[in-house]
Amino acid sequence: MRVTSVGHAGLFVETRHGSVLCDPWFNAAYFEAWFPFPSNREIDLEQIASPTYLYLSHLHHDHFDPRFLREHVSKETTVLLPDYPLPLMERALRELGFTRFVHTQNLEPLELDGLTVTIAAAVAPTDGPLGDSGMILDDGETRIFNQNDSRPLDLDALSALGPYDAHFLQFSGAIWYPMVYRFPEAKKAALARKKRENQLQRALRYVEQVDADFVIPSAGPPCFLDDDLFHFNDFDRDPTNIFPDQTVFLEFLAEHGREGGRGLIPGSTADFAGGGCTVAHPVSEEEVRAIFTDKRAYLEDYRARERDGIAAARGAWPRGQVDIVASLRDWFEPLLEQGDMTCIGVNGRLLLDCGEQATVVDFQQRRVYAWRGEEWEYRIGVDPALIESCIVNRYEDWINQLFLSCRFEAERRGPFNEYVYNFFKTLTEERIQYAEGYYAEQFHDQQMWECGDFLVQRRCPHLKADLTRFGVVEDGILTCTLHGWQFELATGRCLTSDDRRLHSEPITREQADKAVASPEGAAGAEVRRDLAEPAASSH
Repeated sequence: MRVTSVGHAGLFVETRHGSVLCDPWFNAAYFEAWFPFPSNREIDLEQIASPTYLYLSHLHHDHFDPRFLREHVSKETTVLLPDYPLPLMERALRELGFTRFVHTQNLEPLELDGLTVTIAAAVAPTDGPLGDSGMILDDGETRIFNQNDSRPLDLDALSALGPYDAHFLQFSGAIWYPMVYRFPEAKKAALARKKRENQLQRALRYVEQVDADFVIPSAGPPCFLDDDLFHFNDFDRDPTNIFPDQTVFLEFLAEHGREGGRGLIPGSTADFAGGGCTVAHPVSEEEVRAIFTDKRAYLEDYRARERDGIAAARGAWPRGQVDIVASLRDWFEPLLEQGDMTCIGVNGRLLLDCGEQATVVDFQQRRVYAWRGEEWEYRIGVDPALIESCIVNRYEDWINQLFLSCRFEAERRGPFNEYVYNFFKTLTEERIQYAEGYYAEQFHDQQMWECGDFLVQRRCPHLKADLTRFGVVEDGILTCTLHGWQFELATGRCLTSDDRRLHSEPITREQADKAVASPEGAAGAEVRRDLAEPAASSH
């Protein structure tokens, strides 16, 4: 097996049973904020254009590069899809022209003409853009685990699928915290130091659990070439910078007694045979070292090459084209109305502080309105052009565009609240319903509602849509109108698929009385709204 780095998390894996292109990323991401480090401009694109299989771990744009995939990857390629509950990745790839797909099952090995593929999928709202994954490849001689950004939880299952010859994993920052937060500098430095230590330690724990013969750091860090963001780069191994490079992690591994660390740059190859790993770089060892030992000079040159492209992209941001308040009101308020768990989880006001059109997203009142100086619990200070761009392009996931750009300032009054950022991943009816269903499943009591003569589970077994909102009954058949799945109320049998079942039971008089008496009962089994909505104010 030969693995060629194509930059960041990108790998081109050649085996005797075909090739796999993983997470190729070439074009600047997140409003021209992130670039691959080191640069991968010299990669021979023809060499990787027609792989047997394409694997994208998730839809973050440093892994899913639509422009590159559309322009450079053969549409005859078969795509390996992780076991995600929402078909967002398949839809995105079909829009780019891909038509051949293999649907995998979580942690279940799949044999494809001699090549065994196993994908570990994580599906919590906090995992990537509603999903992240890692892949195990086994060609009968070599077995590798490409973990990239994912954080698998079932480590025993991963270990059981080994042993592994090589482990590729993220070790560096891929987030905006704490750099964009409005903290005192001393506090920000202390938090960043802790973040850097934690991410190195987390990667080490995965290395120890997977226990591969060779460990290859990948999936980061990016570099920042815009003048406004250039200071985010870790030029001098700053212990308070969350973006340490590959050499830092390799030294960290050695300090903790782990042998077998190997470093690649774009174009480097790692050949695995006979239990060994032979690395060859596209340039001399001295040139490789210079990238990391004189990083500031390397990035200054890189910045100069990309400056015109960054300026052109910034010049294309829309300005003054959108009524931000009205647009967000029309977009967000229907989602807030459905987001019972989300609104309770946030339980406060979020200010999008974007100048004259500053906007409040009020999760207590479930309203969106122009800011008039009200108190807030969370604040996002941002160039209005970026909000306009999100609106004009109807981005369904602002994490995957705005927030990962680091082009904003954040404040909060209180601890971190994951519901806030998760809301911005779920900006369609389908997405918010999925997140709400996921949160609901974290409670031990099963939520039921009265549907005619039956007590029925509130969440659709398909993709967790709220059946009190989307369920329609006709002739004893319950149809979830969000995706069209149908269930027979008398038996719970799914008429759309053999692998789903609805919990449904004939209602007794005692159950009906209890449901009517309960605030979570027959009126829709809704989460108590008084927890999320205090007395109405003037806004």
